[in-house]
Amino acid sequence: MGELAAPKTNLLGLTRSELEAFVAGMGEKPFRARQLMKWMYRRAVGDIEAMTDLGKDFRQRLAAVAEIRTPEVIVSQRSADGTRKWLLRLESGQAIEMVFIPEPGRGTLCISSQVGCTMDCTFCSTAQQGFNRNLDTAEIVGQVWLANRELGYSPDGDRVITNVVFMGMGEPLANYRNVVPAAEVMMDDLGLDLSRRRVTISTSGLVPQMIRIADETNVALAVSLHAPNDELRSELVPINRRHPIAELLDACWHYVEKQNARSVTFEYVMLDGVNDRPEHARQLVALLRGRPAKVNLIPFNPFPGTRYRRSNEEAIVRFRDLLIKGGVIATIRRTRGDDIDAACGQLVGRVNDRTTIRLGQKLVQVAVVQS
Repeated sequence: MGELAAPKTNLLGLTRSELEAFVAGMGEKPFRARQLMKWMYRRAVGDIEAMTDLGKDFRQRLAAVAEIRTPEVIVSQRSADGTRKWLLRLESGQAIEMVFIPEPGRGTLCISSQVGCTMDCTFCSTAQQGFNRNLDTAEIVGQVWLANRELGYSPDGDRVITNVVFMGMGEPLANYRNVVPAAEVMMDDLGLDLSRRRVTISTSGLVPQMIRIADETNVALAVSLHAPNDELRSELVPINRRHPIAELLDACWHYVEKQNARSVTFEYVMLDGVNDRPEHARQLVALLRGRPAKVNLIPFNPFPGTRYRRSNEEAIVRFRDLLIKGGVIATIRRTRGDDIDAACGQLVGRVNDRTTIRLGQKLVQVAVVQS
């Protein structure tokens, strides 16, 4: 019985230094890695044989041991407001979702870092499906690479994806060892060439990893706060029982100092009668006034089985105005893509078996759905 061939290396999972080491192991000089990155990211070429300024012998040897491989599109949906959502199948059979939000002058891609999530935030649909595994670096970078192609990227055209946010499925900092190198590829000028202010990692509050990321990389930081006191936050965001608000905020200010950042964005989902009262706004002002912080108020996006309701527009506006009056920068996030379950907190991407997937609120058969 013959030996199984070794799996090919997915080049999308390698940072520049790792790619240089990889080609060096093949007897090639570091500039080959730079050539490869230009082909992969500047020209969005996924076929090694098409990389014509690489020697034919090197291309053949490289194609024998490496490839450019992305998740597979199972379903593609387009919202009435222009938002795009893709359900992607991973090689392991699980599925994830990513969302593209077009706006005047910018295009934001929301990507996933895990299959499911361990954080168990009570208002999030993703958390209700449980946790399966971390994505590897190639699966994370591959989402952006694939989205560029799906959105018609051209080397000679305008940039379609201007911002990438780790706000899809999963807690990014719980997958630190894969998320950080993926962000490095996104910010590399030979990679996806995004500025540090345009790659945002959102966390529910893993304080040790927040301190570490402040010291080791330079991305924008968003924190899922959602409550102005420990009692309420521990109910909504269970990680607060391990890292309460005071500890969380200390990590935020450490990040600002180390990164010389303008501010930290605090995400605050608006839940009717739960965290949207005037006293909650005043408590939030007491926490953040005079600090480099801005608050993004997110209208709750309902999902089947939830006990929560969205705060009404009057309550959300009143909450914002109280924050601003108290000296805290605050905005209201416009809900996008909720007609295709692509809004914040609605991503599930669940695979129940090899043929059946959950897409938003519906179960569909993969075999009969065209992407």
